Amino acid sequence: MPPGITIAADAPELSAANTGFMLICSALVMLMTPALAFFYGGMVRVKSTLNMLMMSFISLGIVSVLWVLYGFSVAFGTDHGSLFGWQGDYVGLSGIGLNELWDGYTIPVYVFAVFQLMFAVLTPALISGALADRVKFTAWALFITLWATIVYFPVAHWVWGTGGWAFELGVIDFAGGTAVHINAGAAALGVILVIGKRVGFKKDPMRPHSLPLVMLGAGLLWFGWFGFNAGSWLGNDDGVGALMFLNTQVATAGAMLAWLAYEKIRHGAFTTLGAASGAVAGLVAITPSGGSCSPLGAIAIGAVAGLLCAMAVGLKFRFGYDDSLDVVGVHMVGGVVGSILVGFFATGGGQSKAQGLFYGGGLSQLWKQLAGVGAVLAYSLIVSAILALLIDKTIGMRVDEEEEVAGIDQVQHAETAYDFSGAGGGTAPRTAALPAPGADGVPTKKNKKVDA
Repeated sequence: MPPGITIAADAPELSAANTGFMLICSALVMLMTPALAFFYGGMVRVKSTLNMLMMSFISLGIVSVLWVLYGFSVAFGTDHGSLFGWQGDYVGLSGIGLNELWDGYTIPVYVFAVFQLMFAVLTPALISGALADRVKFTAWALFITLWATIVYFPVAHWVWGTGGWAFELGVIDFAGGTAVHINAGAAALGVILVIGKRVGFKKDPMRPHSLPLVMLGAGLLWFGWFGFNAGSWLGNDDGVGALMFLNTQVATAGAMLAWLAYEKIRHGAFTTLGAASGAVAGLVAITPSGGSCSPLGAIAIGAVAGLLCAMAVGLKFRFGYDDSLDVVGVHMVGGVVGSILVGFFATGGGQSKAQGLFYGGGLSQLWKQLAGVGAVLAYSLIVSAILALLIDKTIGMRVDEEEEVAGIDQVQHAETAYDFSGAGGGTAPRTAALPAPGADGVPTKKNKKVDA
């Protein structure tokens, strides 16, 4: 996927080892979408849990079908004007031979297609975290369909498709800093500027209902990200995939530590939510840069991303945009940081010979990175806002205020995440002492109202 790859003169043969490795990586990337659902699901209030899970899971259904029908062709077909691809035998994936190899590699086209499919599924699901509590499920499904078609598939071609303008320019994006994270983060910002704030934003407490669920999701994301990142070299014949694997681990660790340090200094505590968010920020930042930097550079990139993303999540309160679960603050900012820092930390000894400013390469690679970042951010932001506006003016993007207050799970899915009707049983013994009002969990006149 990254630019700067040298293809051998002799035609490669199918490698069973690389094929198996890539199938495993594809499964790991697929796992990231349910992991994201858990991560987001734990961060919302109880009344929105199922909706957050479903906003991720529906992407598995919609985007998988679109990818087979035409998505793979648009993203990786024959280039047209450096903006999008199209290739007849990729439409419906009907003209591809069983053992036909992806050009220049030792894996079948089908394996490359399914690996990239998992990226296409995950990216729109990332957007959903910014829209918690307030979006109609039918509107979300329509938005995914249009956004994947008009934004994700063409941008994937820009960045990774042969002939795509960013690919040909030499923009380094190993596994999706621009195409996935900046793309999704900018889209999230575009949509929330259109649909507005949640009822009670900056007034009511909107705390995560299950931090253990958040930590489970973060851990599964960290695990799946090794397939996401290391698999993006599309093989295991040299040390670049191993470098990316190592850099993924240490950058994530550096970001988590930096976020926690910032939290301790700023707020006086090390929180589990901060640890989970810091880890994700590091994973995002190393995604574009890990194949081009050293392990020490990866730690630095992670630490910078952890610090800046921790600072960025508070901007929504200052500027008044309701990014419910900090998609803009973590994914857009983290993607921008990781993509730009390639221009500083690229050693020239990883995925390509391109060198950053700290390794004697001057400003050449930095300007390329800035071009890629700026173009993807602007395109996704503007087009996503337009799509949201069109949907809002036709079928409506938001649920009614009363439905939002009552709980989007019940309204949109006719279910609740937790059913306690069958829990417990029996009564307390008559001799048992009742806790005094004001003790943990016991309502008083002052604390009787409990946030849903």
